[in-house]
Amino acid sequence: MKAEILSVGTELLLGDIVNTDAQFLAGELARLGFTVLYHSTVGDNEERLTALLEMALLRSDIVLTTGGLGPTADDLTKEVCAKALGLPLVEDEESMRRIEACFRNRGSEMPETNRKQAYLPQGCTIFRNNHGTAPGCAMEKAGKIIINLPGPPRELKAMFLEQVLPYLSRFAGGTIVSHTVRTFGIGESAMAERAAQFLKQENPTVAPYAKDGEALLRVTAKADSPEEADALCKPTVDALCALYGDLVYGVDVDSLQQVVVQMLRERGMKIGLAESCTAGLIAKRITEIPGSSEVLECGIVSYSNRIKEKILGVSPEIIEKYGVISAETAAEMAVGAWRVSGADIGLGVTGLAGPDGDERGNPAGLSFIALTDGKHTLARTVNTGRGGDNREYNRFVTSSNALDLIRLYLLDER
Repeated sequence: MKAEILSVGTELLLGDIVNTDAQFLAGELARLGFTVLYHSTVGDNEERLTALLEMALLRSDIVLTTGGLGPTADDLTKEVCAKALGLPLVEDEESMRRIEACFRNRGSEMPETNRKQAYLPQGCTIFRNNHGTAPGCAMEKAGKIIINLPGPPRELKAMFLEQVLPYLSRFAGGTIVSHTVRTFGIGESAMAERAAQFLKQENPTVAPYAKDGEALLRVTAKADSPEEADALCKPTVDALCALYGDLVYGVDVDSLQQVVVQMLRERGMKIGLAESCTAGLIAKRITEIPGSSEVLECGIVSYSNRIKEKILGVSPEIIEKYGVISAETAAEMAVGAWRVSGADIGLGVTGLAGPDGDERGNPAGLSFIALTDGKHTLARTVNTGRGGDNREYNRFVTSSNALDLIRLYLLDER
């Protein structure tokens, strides 16, 4: 099938932003077996965008657009594409809920202009945006397909690899199989640098991307059958797991908490939690997994110093000397969780989700995590680097670090 990439944004035409989206998409489409005929760039102008889209639909089977899905008046990509195929825009309730939640988690009110992002072409396939407010979509009519993707590379890349690639696979010849190597504790750029030799491969291909504070590698192969494609992937997946060692927490697993619950069950161990800044999020993530009742003894949300002292037995002198946001307080919280729960291990977390820092100069996004089995204590300091701009992100990344600390402890218990 013939494909074309249409990049929308005046900032691209002016050279203010390098168009890495087109480079990424062209490579991925070629690996899928599509013939990419043209890359085109157009500014935020309805007339010129319409003319270019009409031309693209005449010469290509699939048109992928990037950008122009924002909330402002000059974000017109979706509207122009829907009009070209004669499709009305209708509100998608799930998209509206996700957009509202995104602003709510930031602690800000959603502007009315953002409502337009939840209006999508009738009957389209929706691609959820886990990194921003603009959903993507695929619309089909009369043998033509238009796929709208957000412009920010971080949003586009994750959406394409997780949702668009499986959608496009049914139009590609042969069978496509993908495996995801999930890591924690290494950034996307550092991971890509270490895996440079693998990123040059053609079949299977290896694509790194980031998601929710994790770094992932998608290994994709194309063959005549699923078995052949899977056999092509296996040596590369095995080599990547060996390359990253204990940084890899799973292949084709759903989440870090899934792995932690499985490891605890396999070892017949239980855990008690004492959470401050994460406010029960670690417990929530663990209890999302079936069988978690076998491993979670208790979860204590100890937001106030009074509860830390009275329930967990944290020393007032420790809080006075080191502050409530400190490694020392986290360690005492872990001991308290272990003691109160009677579990095999206790975990304590204290930190600042945001939006503000504290009187000791600790910034929002800083947290301290400690784990104890009564004999040994492990500790980790986390600074998300986001400050107070994204309270929900700070809490989630802190909870992921806590789960990863549990995982690494359990690895030593093999």
